[in-house]
Amino acid sequence: MDSNWDSVLQFVADPFDLEYSQKHPERSPLQVPTPPHSLDGSPVVDDHADGNTLVSVSTTFFPGAQHLPIPPDIVLLSSDSVFFYVHSHILIAASENGFRGNLPSPSPCSKDQETVVHLPDNSTVLNIILHTVYDMSCAHYSPPFASLISAVNRLPIYGIPPKARIVPSTPLFSVLLAHAPLYPIELYALAASHDLYDLAVSTSPHLLSFPLASITDEMAEKIGPVYLKRLFFLHFGRSDALKRVLLPPPHPHAPTHLCDFAEQKKLTRAWALASAYLAWDARPDLSTSTMESALWPLAEHLTCEQCQQSLRDRIKNLVVQWSVVKVGGPLVFFIFPWVFIALLMYSFQRTI
Repeated sequence: MDSNWDSVLQFVADPFDLEYSQKHPERSPLQVPTPPHSLDGSPVVDDHADGNTLVSVSTTFFPGAQHLPIPPDIVLLSSDSVFFYVHSHILIAASENGFRGNLPSPSPCSKDQETVVHLPDNSTVLNIILHTVYDMSCAHYSPPFASLISAVNRLPIYGIPPKARIVPSTPLFSVLLAHAPLYPIELYALAASHDLYDLAVSTSPHLLSFPLASITDEMAEKIGPVYLKRLFFLHFGRSDALKRVLLPPPHPHAPTHLCDFAEQKKLTRAWALASAYLAWDARPDLSTSTMESALWPLAEHLTCEQCQQSLRDRIKNLVVQWSVVKVGGPLVFFIFPWVFIALLMYSFQRTI
């Protein structure tokens, strides 16, 4: 058995270099090194032994970035150790409190060397803030929506007014609005908490199908009374507008020997039943296709060509009227007094 192992291990021990056999005529006995204990772990590699230190630098705000003709004069270090090379005068111009008082006053001794400022925010949030200050889009980084919310909430802490930096013409506005289909109520609450009216208006069309009863106390408190009222008025106003445009029946035509006024009343009653069906469960996000699918079948029971044409004209007019009803706009609609009573009752139940 030992001879079999020796025949196998000789291929491991014998070198492939022919000169080795000439220099060492007598081969030493086989030696196998003892492996380290499994609990000892991997050996520690000292990166400083070779004089190389690994650092993380922003891919946008790095030392050679050509954002301005002059080089950066200050370095911001995030909580996860990422360096951002920026210009102090840009931060000072955008901030009302000296970037939370973190910007040191210029001194002759630090003129030729950059000052490193440690910040408590992680690199993702700080990257969004700096892109906002430089009026640059961070969309190519695809930041998570939670990081965008954190960055917007951190802007006032660094003395940067969100109302001045999040307007329809700014990149951050577009990045935030891109998340409206997936996070409508969260984005609306963010806009409401910072009084970002344009962002709230642009987000409101995505809230038409949102159930108001699912708003939590925490969310209602964050939205605030003003924007919460506007959200209620948006829903109630759309529902009320739907009932108003549905109410008028098709116009009657002049009586004929085949279709007199008594015969035309059948179309009026059928329209009333169909419109009541739509108005009973009136939703702010009711589509025009749903309207047409409920009203077009009425024509199947009409024998008068003029009644059919009157019905077609009425449906087309209804679709146009419903299409022009505002889904955003000023978020204010003409609402009957019962809406105010319902809103007051809802607010009263929240306070109990």
